[in-house]
Amino acid sequence: MTLKDITQQITNQELTPLDLVEKAIQNIEKKNGELNAVVHTRYEKARHEAMNKDFSNTKYKGIPILIKSLGQDIKGEPNTNGSTLFKDSIAQLTDNFVQRIEDLGFIILGQTNVPEFGFKNITDSPLYGDAKLPHNPKHTPGGSSGGSAAALASNMVDIVSASDGGGSVRIPASYNGLVGLKPTRGSMPVGPLNYRSWQGASINFFLTKTLEDTVELFNDMLVYEPSSPFTYKKVSQLKKKYKIAYSTESPVNLPVSNDAIQAIEQTVRHLKALGHDVVEAKPDIDGMKVMESYYLVNGVETASMFKNIEKFIQRDVTIDDVQLTTWTMYQYGLSIPGYEMVDALNYWDQASSTMNQFHETYDLYLTPTTAHTAPLYDEVYQSKELQEKMRDIVNRKDRYQLLWDMFEDSLAKSPYTMLANVTGQPAISLPLYKNSDGLHLGIQFMGVKGSEELLFDISEQLKPHFIK
Repeated sequence: MTLKDITQQITNQELTPLDLVEKAIQNIEKKNGELNAVVHTRYEKARHEAMNKDFSNTKYKGIPILIKSLGQDIKGEPNTNGSTLFKDSIAQLTDNFVQRIEDLGFIILGQTNVPEFGFKNITDSPLYGDAKLPHNPKHTPGGSSGGSAAALASNMVDIVSASDGGGSVRIPASYNGLVGLKPTRGSMPVGPLNYRSWQGASINFFLTKTLEDTVELFNDMLVYEPSSPFTYKKVSQLKKKYKIAYSTESPVNLPVSNDAIQAIEQTVRHLKALGHDVVEAKPDIDGMKVMESYYLVNGVETASMFKNIEKFIQRDVTIDDVQLTTWTMYQYGLSIPGYEMVDALNYWDQASSTMNQFHETYDLYLTPTTAHTAPLYDEVYQSKELQEKMRDIVNRKDRYQLLWDMFEDSLAKSPYTMLANVTGQPAISLPLYKNSDGLHLGIQFMGVKGSEELLFDISEQLKPHFIK
């Protein structure tokens, strides 16, 4: 059932907002004990809004939603970022993305689990614990929007918000069999405090069960924000026949599973049957350099974030305050000179230009969303020896190598998504493959900036092949 179907039922007085809120509460209470997807609830406030707020002139008429507990603040509710350092922090204002959600007529029922500060493609918050994959709770639902994905895939609610700074919408979409769009940089509401999240690499959106919901929500949320350093321009490229490049090669030369290869081969067959011109080709971009620049920018952003945190808490952040991964990111960021940050951002622009040229030949670029299906939720990503080096990072000169080693095993599982964050392009993960163990693996399309309409068109054509 789509959001449009639900709003129609409300309009027809077949359901009320309170009915939907109560049903969602029952679902959360029944399922969350196993999945650990929801980490904060506002049940009584939601009930009060459902009974007393007039939703008749809003689009979504009082449908309950869960929002991600990272970078999506609602005044008076926790803004912990999944970290014990902020376990008692309360948001002092509602950000513009969340305000737009409320203006559209959604009732915010609670917040979903995230890894600390969103740094991982799994969800293992030191404050809240591990989130689990609904289809198989031995596995992770991904990250950093893993709690949102698990809540949606388990039908706790009909819609969840998410965000994507390196694949954090698309990776959970891949693992959970959902539709996951990362919109074009500059297309979504930002502010009033943060306008260039991760230098434009990160953007808020949603995870959905249906393509229809993704399309509707994109059009509902699309905004021109004069205060934003990035603005959106729509590009219309609809055709009867698309030229589509595809690749299964890992851009960082790490192993790719047979599942990922099969997912793409199967999709290529579908596309050819639809009459599209599909060829094996990839852009002339150095994937290792993409990741080097991505880590560098994120390291500097992390250092800046923690310096501001230290001003707020009036003391230094220590290694005992945060996860070891977070600490390593912080210390690496402190070591980066300003000129290297400028060089990294210049490279992002060059990569964007290269992709624009690539899309002059190819309308779309197809890859697996992830190189593997969802790993076990308790998989160990760093050896004890590596962890000891991470603890000693303040005394080491090889900080970048240490950062690379720290993320290498997790990067191997999801190497395809970061490019779109670096270039600002839209990318969508579609649920087109499930293996014999019942684990999903998504496929990803990328288009030129502003070409969401094209992504939606090819997705609509492949919709008969979506796998639940």
